[in-house]
Amino acid sequence: MVSAVPIFYASIEHYISVVVWLFCLVLGAASFLHCVVQRADAFPAIGTMSKGVWLALIGGGLLLTALSPGIGLGFLGIFPLVAAGIFAVYLLDIRPTLRDAVDGHGSW
Repeated sequence: MVSAVPIFYASIEHYISVVVWLFCLVLGAASFLHCVVQRADAFPAIGTMSKGVWLALIGGGLLLTALSPGIGLGFLGIFPLVAAGIFAVYLLDIRPTLRDAVDGHGSW
């Protein structure tokens, strides 16, 4: 019974890693597409970095996330997790503020 644990552990770890990696890709794509369609003058109006800086951060994170399995770091390398943090900051902090400043329709 004890010898069977490593076999299940490896397959479960692989599936969880794939799910987290795909989640990071989807989160990055949503962040990037939202940032692309926003007005450039709205970013300085809310007191954050410019649109170009956000596009570079999100695009670079998305690229590193997409390439992380090919680099040899595995699905759960450090790059997808750092990039997920950048995506989350954009979606949870910048996006609601932009929407409130541009539309005036609340946070979401």
